[in-house]
Amino acid sequence: MRRHRLTGLILSALLTVAAASAAAQTSAPAAQGGTPAPAAKAADTIPNFFRDIQANAFLSLGYIYNLNNPVGNVNGLRIFDGVANSFSVDVAELVLQKPVANPGDAGFRVDLEAGSAIPGKEQSAGLSIGTGADLQQAFVSYIAPIGSGVRFDAGKFVTHLGLELIEGYDGYNDNYSRSLLFNYAIPLTHTGVKGSYTINSKASAMLMVVNGWDNAVDNNKSKSVGAQLALTPVAPLSVYLNYMGGPEQTNNNSANRQIFDAVAVWKATDAVTLSLNGDYGTEAGASTVTAGKDAVWKGIAGYGKLAVNSNVSLALRGETFKDEGGTRLGLGNATASEITFTPAYQFTKTFLVRAEGRYDTVNQDGAFVDDKGAAKRSQSTIGLNAIFVF
Repeated sequence: MRRHRLTGLILSALLTVAAASAAAQTSAPAAQGGTPAPAAKAADTIPNFFRDIQANAFLSLGYIYNLNNPVGNVNGLRIFDGVANSFSVDVAELVLQKPVANPGDAGFRVDLEAGSAIPGKEQSAGLSIGTGADLQQAFVSYIAPIGSGVRFDAGKFVTHLGLELIEGYDGYNDNYSRSLLFNYAIPLTHTGVKGSYTINSKASAMLMVVNGWDNAVDNNKSKSVGAQLALTPVAPLSVYLNYMGGPEQTNNNSANRQIFDAVAVWKATDAVTLSLNGDYGTEAGASTVTAGKDAVWKGIAGYGKLAVNSNVSLALRGETFKDEGGTRLGLGNATASEITFTPAYQFTKTFLVRAEGRYDTVNQDGAFVDDKGAAKRSQSTIGLNAIFVF
């Protein structure tokens, strides 16, 4: 009950601030003779702090049908879209922020979410405001006047790893469902501090020190280190080289978990974008297949998107993921693969509808079942998703 009350109070406060921000941005023009109109006088009474705040929102709704009609209505090997044969309010997100852009700027960002599909799956250990809500991000920012400007962020923020996103007003994926790599190879959020610097027009770098993988409160006495090198060697090609390493097991300060992640995005033409994401992860002595051995997981995903016109787009994803140590999929030494096709129609700049067909396979039992509970090694799903961005 306390969590529900807390969620309500936070939402009420954020909406009040958003309303104040909107009022400041829609002040009436001055009347004839230079006398301010009443609305302008009212706006002048709003503190500069509130007038500087930017408010945005994001809403995702969907439905997924599983052709296996599984017992329990569970989509196997899926995290954010794990419920089958059910309408879902995936997430409703409210973002309040004071963006920073120039040396000397200070600001913040807070992302508050509620919903049935996403918030509960992305919650960090040690921070929860209810099973259907999450404080996805909450950090302060400052750009130090050093060189071109060194940006520092401190708090909770989404990971730099991977091609795909959790999704929000400032970015969403070309496919409705998330990849196996996004679900199982990498973390989702971090809590700590990071610094980033633009070296030149072709390169930038980032370094972070954080509690670890999805830990708002650390589960041991050691910290984890993350890094990114972003390169644009030629205009149509962007490359991101990412790393994360440190002990992640509870009360264990020596069993290092490491992930090497690479992303390449090639804008082949105005209409065609091709992308590639690869991951290689290890964890010392964590294998559940061979006692005492390191757990190893690796995978690769390829993406293609065709913009048929300004309204219609077609997206295709294919990937394979191998969990040699049994720690990621929980199926022993297993290999899973999937292919996803997602046509989308952009009605307006803020409203998108997309359909999706996906086929998953795995070489071990335990991931998929049919309507009688019998094990299957494949599943097919059909989804429909609507997105609103404000």
